[in-house]
Amino acid sequence: MTRSDMLKNAATVAGLAGVYFLAGKLGLQLAYVHASAAAVWPCTGIAIAALLVFGYRVWPGILIGAFLVNVTMAGSLATSIAIAAGNTLEGLAGCYLVNRFAHGKEAFARAQDIFKFALLAGLVATTVSATIGVATLAAGGFADWAAFGSMWCTWWLGHALGAVLVTPLLLLWWENPRLTWTRDQITELAFLFMGLFSTAWIVFGEPFHSELKNYPFEYLCIPFLVWAAYRFGRRKSATALCALAALATWGTLHGFGPFARESRNTSLLLLQAFMGITAITTLALAAEVSGHRRAEERVRNLAVSDPLTGLANYRQLVEALETEIKRFGRNERPFVLLLLDLDGLKKINDAHGHIAGSRALCRLADMLRLYSREMDTAARYGGDEFVLILPETDAEAARLVAQRISKRLLEDGEEPKISVSIGMAVYPGDGETSNEILGAADRDLYREKGVPKKRFLLPS
Repeated sequence: MTRSDMLKNAATVAGLAGVYFLAGKLGLQLAYVHASAAAVWPCTGIAIAALLVFGYRVWPGILIGAFLVNVTMAGSLATSIAIAAGNTLEGLAGCYLVNRFAHGKEAFARAQDIFKFALLAGLVATTVSATIGVATLAAGGFADWAAFGSMWCTWWLGHALGAVLVTPLLLLWWENPRLTWTRDQITELAFLFMGLFSTAWIVFGEPFHSELKNYPFEYLCIPFLVWAAYRFGRRKSATALCALAALATWGTLHGFGPFARESRNTSLLLLQAFMGITAITTLALAAEVSGHRRAEERVRNLAVSDPLTGLANYRQLVEALETEIKRFGRNERPFVLLLLDLDGLKKINDAHGHIAGSRALCRLADMLRLYSREMDTAARYGGDEFVLILPETDAEAARLVAQRISKRLLEDGEEPKISVSIGMAVYPGDGETSNEILGAADRDLYREKGVPKKRFLLPS
């Protein structure tokens, strides 16, 4: 590890320790059954997310942060070290189990992995910290053994919900921090969050508490979470869940909402159970919706692209040609069609194998992408033949493009060396229909190759 890497790692560890400490102090403000057992503990989610993103090397940050939190609360130096060790082991165990069984950082991409995450990181790994922490406090005389059960349940549930709510929020925003929203999406998001906050305020706020406190109106918030899952995917669903959890926690602590009881700790535990089930369901739904959209996008891409080279396929070529012909009818700007034929593909296959032949086709496709503008269309017609449509281009400019492609192929440094023959046709001078323009490019190509032309037609 270089000095720069060591400094970067030290900064990451220090930053993690600081964030963990601040979140821990905030969580312990809500510790009612014991000063070290909080029903709200976001630190577990922070720890697991950090380990999944940065790797196991940042574990000292968790240990330091957890120690600083506990040494300033109830207990001694020894109990603080033991509790910090338990919190660190909890994070390491959760990270290992998620990496091993739930695809690590990709755990929130599929519903089945979300359920595995909830089970392994949320329910299993958190038993480590709860058991070590409560046993340490009881053995050190800082807690009553008779209260072991209630303390353990509070500790465990607080850490479990920290994992289920906070980890997906951090991981999904870390994975894609960009905000590329359209005006319509911003408007819809505004209505979504206004509706969610308004409903949460009615359910968990003071104005309607006396009328609604005995009814299960917390489920009125679920349609907004379903809306977020269907329309905006995993990242915004995780954000909506955390926003709802924060507002509902505030209301419950003030004695409002359907979960308010005489005991604040009991109230928080009931709320956490509701939020845990809601979070897992919402994230799983969002993952399924996102998965279906990705599958639909792949199908659309397969319908219009060549599977080997990734260029437009025959179908897309026909549509692009017809589009350019119609565009000429509107603005009378000509376009040029280049027809490219990879020389000696059969010889490459015979001498070097079909993998080398496929690679040669991909090398030519890469050159077409390199020298294509956004408005151009590069397509594989079939076999060793490719087409490049250059809108609003004259013959001289198209000839320069052809020369650059040919020259770059000869100099790309890969073996075997490949070359390309190129025919050119200008619309409408060389033809007024798709078949005519392709036929003209075909004749020009085979004049260059010095062999009889072949018939090159699109269906009418």
